[in-house]
Order: sequence, then structure tokens, then C-alpha cells
Amino acid sequence: MSILIKNVLLDGKRTHILIEDNIISKIGETQRADYEIDGMDKVALPGLINTHTHAAMTLLRGYADDYPLQQWLEEKIWPVEKKLTTEDIYWGVKLACLEMIKTGTTTFNDMYWFEKSAADAVKEMGLRAFLAEAFFDFGQEDVRKESIKRTEEAVKYIRSLGLERIQPALGPHAPYTVSKEGLEWVRDFAERENLLIHFHLAETKKEIDNFIKKTGMRLIEFLDKISFLSRRLIIAHAIWLNDEEVKLLVKRGVKVSHNPVSNMKLASGVFPYKLMKQHDVVVSLGTDGCASNNNLNMFEEMKFASLLQKVHSMDPTALPKDEVFRMATINGAKALGINAGEIKESKLADIILVDLNTPSFAPNHDVISNLVYSIPKVDTVICDGKILMENGKVPDEEEIIKHAERIAKKLVEG
Repeated sequence: MSILIKNVLLDGKRTHILIEDNIISKIGETQRADYEIDGMDKVALPGLINTHTHAAMTLLRGYADDYPLQQWLEEKIWPVEKKLTTEDIYWGVKLACLEMIKTGTTTFNDMYWFEKSAADAVKEMGLRAFLAEAFFDFGQEDVRKESIKRTEEAVKYIRSLGLERIQPALGPHAPYTVSKEGLEWVRDFAERENLLIHFHLAETKKEIDNFIKKTGMRLIEFLDKISFLSRRLIIAHAIWLNDEEVKLLVKRGVKVSHNPVSNMKLASGVFPYKLMKQHDVVVSLGTDGCASNNNLNMFEEMKFASLLQKVHSMDPTALPKDEVFRMATINGAKALGINAGEIKESKLADIILVDLNTPSFAPNHDVISNLVYSIPKVDTVICDGKILMENGKVPDEEEIIKHAERIAKKLVEG
């Protein structure tokens, strides 16, 4: 189906955007299409790209707040996660997709359990996603074999869906939960199957200190020694890295997902953005899961990312609005290797329309400033050429919320 967005604001000018199949085919001249959207009083933007999520953790939103990371994981999160079922994941991901659609995200990079069920939910909700089955082994061979089996099954199932917008990835959790042997298997499997790797790294100082104490070397040094650093790798957090390590990330083509809200909430540290920028690291933006963030709103993530760098450096020019907007769009597309992140002819038709006729957008001196520092209202979401939300409404949203609430209550109380 072709879609025409008429009289919409794009790059400061009124224009028309024609979508054919899943591609932006024409910008400018008035066209004809199967379906028309009135873009008056709206601004067209590329769909936002969230490069670090645990989508089904929507079910744990508000369940375990205000704990240090390791205590939060070991005493609160992991015990509940042991009870998760495929149905839980399905509804948790549907709720996550609903929230992302309502807040303008069209693509997300996920790592969690039962990603086959996640794929079913994403297929129905219409978003673009990279789905990685969480891989743990804790240095135990039998656990590693089970993780390998689950990973292989997830990759096979996701590919069997035959949808370009849903791709498998690999999800080794972190250096303190995956052994050298486990990481080497992931490295080799990723190369053989042409897959991205989604990995937590250098989230806390304790993680670095413990690794040095255990091995006598820093994490990046170890990962490079086993050839784990590569263009396939997207690392989340990356807070506790030094200058030489960041240079090595660039040399190996590693991409970084910055997660400011989660890092602040868990008091993990402040992301070294100035250092990353100095060495031209591709830095994208992610929310992390709802247990360590409480929402999946990428507009909020942009605002916190910018403000955190400003107050930390005592420099109001640190991480300006245009740079942080690129992190949530173009850089996310670069990290994931997709033809998106911009509204241009021949790009994927992942477009959101934001309502200009709201109090928080008046006056509209600067669109990007209002998007990053104010509270935009998303009116329409198009992903892969399909309308997922129009006039602020997603089909069946009330049912999804109610069902997910019942699942979540049973999970934490049962």
C-alpha cells in the first residue's frame, strides 16, 4: 500500500512524503497514493532507534527500585526472572512495543529470555527489532551448552519468520556472567551466521576492579586478546573505559549504546561522552529495561543524556541537542546496520509525526530543541511502510495494558 503524508513540516519546510511499500519513494511534489495522512500542524521525523532494551522487563516496572546494581540483580531481578514463562515474555514485549510506538520508537535492539515469544509479539505489533536470546554460563559447561542450544533455536526461529524487520542477534550478558569459552563460541557463531552481538560492558567500576583482580588485565585488553571486539559488537553502558580502550573500540569498529537514565538510577557512573566524541566512536542511545529505567521513552532519554553531560562537565555546550538527536536516530541506524535514521528518498519508511499544536511545543522556535528538551506528543507512527498508530491511537492498546498488568501481578506475587 502507498501512503502520502501531505503538507507536513520537514527540515523547516512544508512538503509531501510518499511511501511505497516500505520505502520513502518521493519527497516534494504532490503525489497520489492509496492512503493519505494530513500532515498539517505536524512535523515529520525519523523513527527513534533504541539500541539497548530488555523489552519484557516492562513487567517489572517499579518492582525493585533504589538498589545497587549487584544487589538489584542478584536479590530482586534474577529470582523473579527464573519464574518467567513464554506467555509472560509475549505480553511483556507487547506492552513494551505499545509503549515504544506511543513514544515514537520504531526500532529496538533487545536482549532477554524466550526471544522466540518476543519475536511473535514484535511480528504482531509491527516494529523493527533485533532480538538476542540472553546467554549466560557462569563458567559452567552444562549451563553453557544449554545457552548455546537456546541461542541456536532462537536464531533459527526468528529467521523462519521471513521478516526483514525482525532479525536475530546474539546476547552474551556480560564478562562476569559469561566465560571465555562462552564468549569465544558467541564470537565464532556470530561470524559464521553474520549476526550482531549485544553485550553489557564496563557498567560499574566494581566490574572492572573485580576483573583486574581475577585476571590481572582490564576487560578491553582481555576481549581484544580473544578477538571478541569487532564491527559486529554493540556494547551497552561502556562507562568505565580509559583513553586507550576507547581508541581500541574505534580501531575494531565497536559501537556503543549510551543509557543515561539507567546509569543514573543505579548510580553506575557517568558516560565518558567527551572521550567517545574525541575518538569518533559511533554512540547511539538506549533506555535499558523498565526495571532500571521505568520507561522506554527515547525523548526523555535524549533530554537526560544531554543534561547529564552538561552538569557533569559544568559546560552547557556539552552534548548539544543536534548531537543527541543524531544518537537516537542516525547513529542507532549505523550501529544496527539498517537503512534508516533519516527521512530521505530510498530510506526505509520508518517515520513518526509529532503534533505541533500542543502547549509544550509553543512557540516553535526550534523543532529539535523542543523535541529534546520539551515534551513532544507523538501523533502517528509508521514502521516499514505500515501505519502502527494514527491520531495517537494504537489498536487494542487497552487490552494489551490490562493483560500485561495481570501477568505482572501474578509474576511478582506468585
